[in-house]
Amino acid sequence: MTFWDHLEELRGVIIRSVLLLLACFTALFFFKDFLFDGIILRPTQGDFWLYRLLGVGMNLDLINIDISAQFFTHIKVSFICALVVSFPFLFFFLWQFIAPGLYDNEKKTIRGAFALGAVLFYLGLAVGYFIVMPILLTFFNGYQVSANVTNTFSLNSYISIFTSMVFLMGVLFEFPSVLAILSQFGIVTRSFLRQYRRHAVLVLLVLAAVLTPTGDPFTMLVVAAPLYLLYEFSILLCREGAKEVITDDESTA
Repeated sequence: MTFWDHLEELRGVIIRSVLLLLACFTALFFFKDFLFDGIILRPTQGDFWLYRLLGVGMNLDLINIDISAQFFTHIKVSFICALVVSFPFLFFFLWQFIAPGLYDNEKKTIRGAFALGAVLFYLGLAVGYFIVMPILLTFFNGYQVSANVTNTFSLNSYISIFTSMVFLMGVLFEFPSVLAILSQFGIVTRSFLRQYRRHAVLVLLVLAAVLTPTGDPFTMLVVAAPLYLLYEFSILLCREGAKEVITDDESTA
């Protein structure tokens, strides 16, 4: 294919992606009650599953102090959720574009990484939504510098921490799939990750401190714990380097 043919293919990918996003956005925008009352605002309600499991009382009332905030929040949340829903299809469109230029072994590696990445992305969203977000809300709702100060949260602050934490967990859960690709090309090995495990823990703590929107130690630890588990999972996904395999064969002989 010529350069212009590739551009035409890329144009088709972009058009399909935009149309899909618009379709998802429109559907979610018009199902406002289900989107907000059934999903986005569910962690503020006392009958959320984690509160019932832990026996924690939760009563989080949100207020709106900006005249246009609810409308623009509706648009923002609908678009972000449209990205989440269309994520696998957008990856598939991208795969259709790049696959013809890859060798068979490269196709197999990247196809597997894409599939793993999609699963891990939604797993990260689930962890962020069902575990991380309720824990943060419980902590901040009950934390007071003085009994004379009552916690009252705005809609903007809730949506900000909700979208950042839940979406952030989805992105961070892509970490093992990236390391799996690097391992297939011999850039990262299992023994390398094991050797630098202690260094990785320190890096993950710093990363969690940088990425958490509130910057407090509790939130940092809530984010850092799943990251460490992902690191251990990445060790299982990666393979040993060529040198380690030869050494094992020689010792067996």
